[in-house]
Amino acid sequence: MKKGYVFPGQGAQFEGMGKALYESSAVAKDLFEQANDILGWRITDVMFGGSKDDLTQTRVTQPAVFLESIARARMAAADFRPDAVAGHSLGEFTALAAAGALDFADALRLVSQRAFAMQKACELVDSTMAAVLGMEDAVVEEICAGITDEVVVPANYNSPGQLVISGSRKGIELAVEKLQQAGAKRVVVLAVGGAFHSPLMQPAQDELARAIEATAFRSPICPVYQNVHARPVTDPEEIRRNMVAQLTSPVRWTQTIENMVADGIGEFVEVGGGGPVLRGMIRKIVRDAVLGEC
Repeated sequence: MKKGYVFPGQGAQFEGMGKALYESSAVAKDLFEQANDILGWRITDVMFGGSKDDLTQTRVTQPAVFLESIARARMAAADFRPDAVAGHSLGEFTALAAAGALDFADALRLVSQRAFAMQKACELVDSTMAAVLGMEDAVVEEICAGITDEVVVPANYNSPGQLVISGSRKGIELAVEKLQQAGAKRVVVLAVGGAFHSPLMQPAQDELARAIEATAFRSPICPVYQNVHARPVTDPEEIRRNMVAQLTSPVRWTQTIENMVADGIGEFVEVGGGGPVLRGMIRKIVRDAVLGEC
C-alpha cells in the first residue's frame, strides 16, 4: 500500500509543543538549537513554556508548527519512506523540507519571513475568516462571488461540507448573513489575525516572492501535492512558482486527498503532535482511508 505523509499548518500548535521531543531525542534537540540560532531568538522558550496566547502569535505559530513537525519526520528517518507528501497551507513548507526539496535552514527562514509578511499584511486591512459547515462548495462559491463591493473568497477546502472563507471583515459579515439565509448548517467566524489565502495577502506574497526566488529548490524524493492545484509536482521551478502563488490562492485540501487516493495512496500518516487535525479532515474525505501518526 502506498503511503502519503501529511503535515499540518497553523492551528496545530499546543502548549509545551516540542518539549518532550527535545528532552528525549538528540536529533530533535540539535534541530531545535539550530532553529534558535537561525531565527536569532529562542523559539524553544516560547514553545516549551509559552501560554496559548503566546503560541497563537503568527510570528511564533508558523515556525513552531514547522519545527515540531520536521523534528518528528527527522526522528523517524529510518521509517520515513513516503510515496507522496502534502501539507496544509504552512504545512506545505514542512512537506517540502521533509521530502528534500528545501534545506531545513532555508525552509525555516522562509516560514519565518512568511509569518512576518502575513502579519504586516493583516495590519493593513481589517479582515478575518469564517468556517462554513454543511453547505455545498458550489453554493458557498456562488455566494462569495455575489459580494462584489468587498473581498470575500473561498480559502480552505478542508473536507466535504467544510469550507473556510476569507476576506475583509465587512465582506465576511455580509457573507455570513447570506450563507445563513441560504441554509448553511453553521457559519463560525474564526479567531485569526486576518484574511489568509485571499487577495488581501498580496503584499505578503510580493514580499515572500523575493525570498522564494532567492532560495534554492531541489527535486524532492517523491511527488509533492501542492495546495494551489492539488496535483503532484516534482519539478523544482514549478514548486517554486506554486509556493509564490500559495498565499493568495485557496488551499485545495479536499481535492489534494482525492487526487492522492486516485493515484494509489492508501495510507495517510500525519506528522505533528497537535492531535488529529488532518486525519479528521481526511476521514471525512475518504471514509475507508488507513490513518496513522508520526
